[in-house]
Amino acid sequence: MLMVGLTGGIGSGKSAVAARLAGWGAVIVDADRLSREVVAPGTEGLAEIVATFGDQVLGPDGALDRAALGSLVFTDEPGRRALEAIIHPRVRTRTAELVAAAPPGAVVVNDVPLLVESGLGPTYHLVVVVQTALSIRLERLTRDRGMEPAEARRRIAAQADDARRRAAADVLLTNDGTRDELHREVDALWADRLLPYAVNLRDRRAAQLPRPERAEADPTWPEQYARLAARIHRAVAPADLRIDHIGSTVVPELDSVDVIDIQLTVPSLDDADGPLTEQLAEAGFPRLPEAGRDTPRWPERVHGNADPARPVRLYVRQVGSPTWRT
Repeated sequence: MLMVGLTGGIGSGKSAVAARLAGWGAVIVDADRLSREVVAPGTEGLAEIVATFGDQVLGPDGALDRAALGSLVFTDEPGRRALEAIIHPRVRTRTAELVAAAPPGAVVVNDVPLLVESGLGPTYHLVVVVQTALSIRLERLTRDRGMEPAEARRRIAAQADDARRRAAADVLLTNDGTRDELHREVDALWADRLLPYAVNLRDRRAAQLPRPERAEADPTWPEQYARLAARIHRAVAPADLRIDHIGSTVVPELDSVDVIDIQLTVPSLDDADGPLTEQLAEAGFPRLPEAGRDTPRWPERVHGNADPARPVRLYVRQVGSPTWRT
């Protein structure tokens, strides 16, 4: 199934994107909702929080007083880490249960507010970031959630900034306009990218490469490579294989065909033909059966990308071979 990470700063409208995707049939896994579920009254999670922080974090009804707990841990790093050690493993367990229950071939959207801060990008086939102007986010938080302006600014400052989110984003949705405008962006994302990606992933099929026509240099090519390489590195773990950005998109400001070329180094092509093939396909990089050469001078295997919007040629080559050295 296609695993999508959805994130955005507080007040960005991320929940509106999740709701629209759910309307199209996506399975939504809401990390915020799960973090509340695992510490609901009567749960082991709540009992452990009370044992760690005391009864002061309980409300009159016996439920967790999230505001009281937040005030305790916001400026207390050890306290925050202790809280995360209670909540995060339980959220991961519930997430795994929900993903396992999703139908085969589903598009699973993981709504994770702190995806960037937690370094979770490589765990998804695609990361979608909702970006909204600071002034609009402040207005939403004060108008819709009743926050004081100073509190709203404090909450925003505690999260990753827009530059960090953009660097992690495979898809950037801008939510500075109307709800209808946002819906049109989401609908196009679903039809043009998520659904085809899910089908390609299910069928172990790479998206078609573009015609070999030069495009203007894209300054984000190195960032795109870094995200792809992180996913590949995770896919082949625990093996620690060398990954390199190769080809003309490596060269800054050089017009090039818009294909990210990547080289994955293996000790021998026997490794390339073993479990590695399925590991890469599961991560979204299926084998191209008609591509690659297997001669003494040019031994290699070639994989593509199931994502229709990001053409990739992933060369799996034996260390020390002539084409690897080249």
